[in-house]
Amino acid sequence: MKIAVLSAGSWGTAFAAVLADAGTDVMLHGRRPEIVDAINTRHENPVYLPGIILPTPLRATTNVAQALAGADFLVVSIPAQSLRDNLTQWAPLIEPQTVVVSLMKGIETSTGLRMSEVITHVTGVPEERVAVLSGPNLAREIAARQPAASVIACRDETTSKTLQEACLTPYFRPYTNRDVVGCELGGAVKNVIALAVGLAAGMGLGDNARALLITRGLAETARLGAVLGADPLTFSGLAGVGDLIATCTSPLSRNRTFGEHLGQGMTVAEATTATSQTAEGVKSSMSILHLAHRHGVEMPITEVVVAVIRGTITVAEAAAMLMTRTPKPERYGA
Repeated sequence: MKIAVLSAGSWGTAFAAVLADAGTDVMLHGRRPEIVDAINTRHENPVYLPGIILPTPLRATTNVAQALAGADFLVVSIPAQSLRDNLTQWAPLIEPQTVVVSLMKGIETSTGLRMSEVITHVTGVPEERVAVLSGPNLAREIAARQPAASVIACRDETTSKTLQEACLTPYFRPYTNRDVVGCELGGAVKNVIALAVGLAAGMGLGDNARALLITRGLAETARLGAVLGADPLTFSGLAGVGDLIATCTSPLSRNRTFGEHLGQGMTVAEATTATSQTAEGVKSSMSILHLAHRHGVEMPITEVVVAVIRGTITVAEAAAMLMTRTPKPERYGA
């Protein structure tokens, strides 16, 4: 089996390393020659994962066609909002047997589509040959071979089991699931909730506030998932609450860090510069809110995050808005 991974950011590199450690033939594509050269000669990605030694068998290339030639699986790990443009260029190079796997956690701003839907729309690859990998996957920890688990979701069980075997290592444990919708929503919405948790932390609020946002954020995710056809049980698993906890609590989380910068008084532009890597929740928050409005789903935390990002309310007003909502029973769907 051969797997191509596009591209050599932190998560793409870390997952390529997992595949190499599992004994899978993997080629990693990177745009920057200096990163590709460092991976091939020094076994390190000095820009995105400095100080971590990558598996010796892992190879990298700047040539997309070389990476995709003969690939059984194509794993895509790029910023969500750039997926459509990149796939349009890559589609002619994807071979008929190739399964496309999304590592991305976002909703396309222009269409409201999930990443798997963008893949099928652009490439014509049928749904049963599109998979999603999601879960509490902080790239640097996994690249350092610390224990982690994830969920591989695909409508075709044979496909998900094949990928499961290709990335199973002593430190990385993949599970399978057929709920593509739930896994993708869990990964996308948790970034927005992490922004809210970061906002609270930046304002100096404590653990009670963090627990409140995480718990009610999970309720928002489940409400949206219910109307979109997701399995509610998915949100109690790794792709739901597991990913939510990791992203909302870890200093390695880009979205939590971005929110913390905002909570400390930075503008969106300043927080973008300070965070340095893409915080997917910033743009996806607006797409998620549009989806919620379209389906009549109430998502108050997402509403507040979007308002802060747009600059229509202050951070202090955001906290007040969440705490002055009309009290309701705590139940599923409330």
